[in-house]
Amino acid sequence: MRVSLRLDSQCVRAFHVTLLQRLASLPGVTLFVDARPAGGGIPRSAEALFQLETAIHGLPRNGLARHVPLSQLAPYRTERPSPDLVLDLCGDVSLEGTRVWRVTYDGASGEAALLGLILNGQTPLARIEEDGVAIAAGRLGTEYGSIALASFQDMLARTASLIVAAMTSAAKAVPVLPEPTQTGAPPPMPSAGKLAVRAGKALARRIVQKIYHLCYNAPHWKVGWRQAGGQDLYDLRAHPASGWQVLPDDGSRFYADPFPIVYRGQVTLFVEDYIHRLGKAIISAVPFGPAGPLGRPEPVLELPYHLSYPFVFERDGEVWMVPESCANGTVDLYRATAFPGGWVKEATLLSGVVASDATLVEHGGRWWMFATVWDGEGAGAFSDALHLWSAPDFRGPWTPHPHNPVLIDIASARPAGRMVKRGGQLLRPVQDCRRSYGAALGIARISHLDLIGMEQVVETILNPGALWGGRKLHTLNEAGGFEFIDGSAIAPRWKQRGGGRY
Repeated sequence: MRVSLRLDSQCVRAFHVTLLQRLASLPGVTLFVDARPAGGGIPRSAEALFQLETAIHGLPRNGLARHVPLSQLAPYRTERPSPDLVLDLCGDVSLEGTRVWRVTYDGASGEAALLGLILNGQTPLARIEEDGVAIAAGRLGTEYGSIALASFQDMLARTASLIVAAMTSAAKAVPVLPEPTQTGAPPPMPSAGKLAVRAGKALARRIVQKIYHLCYNAPHWKVGWRQAGGQDLYDLRAHPASGWQVLPDDGSRFYADPFPIVYRGQVTLFVEDYIHRLGKAIISAVPFGPAGPLGRPEPVLELPYHLSYPFVFERDGEVWMVPESCANGTVDLYRATAFPGGWVKEATLLSGVVASDATLVEHGGRWWMFATVWDGEGAGAFSDALHLWSAPDFRGPWTPHPHNPVLIDIASARPAGRMVKRGGQLLRPVQDCRRSYGAALGIARISHLDLIGMEQVVETILNPGALWGGRKLHTLNEAGGFEFIDGSAIAPRWKQRGGGRY
C-alpha cells in the first residue's frame, strides 16, 4: 500500500518523525511525505508557554512536541505519488478518487484544535475519519492536565497509537458514557489572537496554583470501608446512605489501592502504603474483624522501587499477588509463604513493559490480564490505552492480544479493582480520568472478550460527594462482607513529612 502522510512543513515535530518510523515499520506499506505549509498552526505565544512550562516544571526538552529540522524527513520519499491512502494531519487534503483519512479532535483538524481543547480543560475525542465516518476513535488523556506542554505531548503520542491501530485494522470505538455529554456541532476554534490570550491567562493561573500547591497543599489518599450488608456498589450504583468509614493513618503516610481477601476464614486488607519521607510505597496489610480493622497496616512487601495496586487472589490453596511494579518495567507474580507476609517472587509475567494496575480474571477457559500501558516514547498517558494478554494459566506464558491496545479511552481504560461476575457477565470497575487521574469510578459490563477483541459498556459513573468527601474516587473491591474504596483529599503539606506522590 502506498501511503502519503500530509504534515505542515512549517512545524515539523519529533511526533511526526516518530509516527513516520512506526508507519514505515508496518508490513506492506510504502511511505511518502507530503510536507507543505499548511497555515493555521499554533501561535508563537504557545511556544513561549511551552518553554516556560519546561523551565517551571522541569520537563525534558526531548519530548514529542520539540521542533526538528526538515532534514529529519529525508529518509522518506517526498515526491508526490498517486497514493492508495492519504493520512491528513492538516485537514486540507481533497483528492478525487483517493482515500483520505483525516485526523480530527472534537471535529476539528490540526495542532491548534488540539491545544485549544487542552487549554479549555476538555478531554479531546480523536477520530480517524474517512468521508466523515470514523475508522478509529479514542478519548485522549493525560496525568498532567494542568501542564499544557505535557498534555499536548501525551495526546500526540496517543494520536500516533490511534493511527497505527487504524492502519493495522485494529479499529477502536469509544464507549458511550452514562452521563450527559456535549451535543451539537463542536464550538468554533478561537482565533490565533484569542488562543494567545487564553494561553497567557492559563499560564498565570498555573503559576499561582503551582506556588500555592508547593507551599500549602499536597494530595493525601485515603481508604474507605464499610460492611456491605447484602448490597454492594454493583447493586446500589450509588454511595450507600450510611457513608464510609476511613482507615486511619498517622499523617506521615497514606493508604490507597485497597485489596481485601478472605483466607482461612479471616478478612485481610492489603494496601499501597505510601511513605512520604521515602517518596515511594510499599505493600502493607491489616486483618479485619466483624467491627473493622484489627490494628494498623503492617509492611509485608518492600522493594527498591515503588509498589502499588496489590492484586491478591487465592488459587491452588495458596495466596498470590501481582503488585504494580511499572517503575521496574515488569509485571511480577508473588506467593505468600507466611501469610500475610513471606512473599517470594515466583515468576515475571511480563517484562520490558510499563503496565499500570494489572488485573487478572479467568474467563472463557483462559486467564486474561488487563492493564494500561505507557508507550515509552517520551510521552503518552499511563491511563488511556488498555492492553490485554491471555494465558492458559495465571503463571503464564502470557501472550499479548493481537489488537492491542484494545481500547483508547481516558474515561474507561484503566482498571480500578477486581472484576466480578453477575448474571453470567463480567462487571469491571474502571477509572474515569477525564478530570484528573483517578477522579471518578466507573462500572463497565464486558459484553465481549476473546482473541478477536474486547467490548464493554460503561453503565455507571460514581463521583466523590457528600457521602465520600475529597476530590477523587479511584478503586473498588470487596471480600467477606466488607467493601472498600479509596480516593484523595487535599492536606496541608506541613502536616506531612515530605511530599505526596499524586
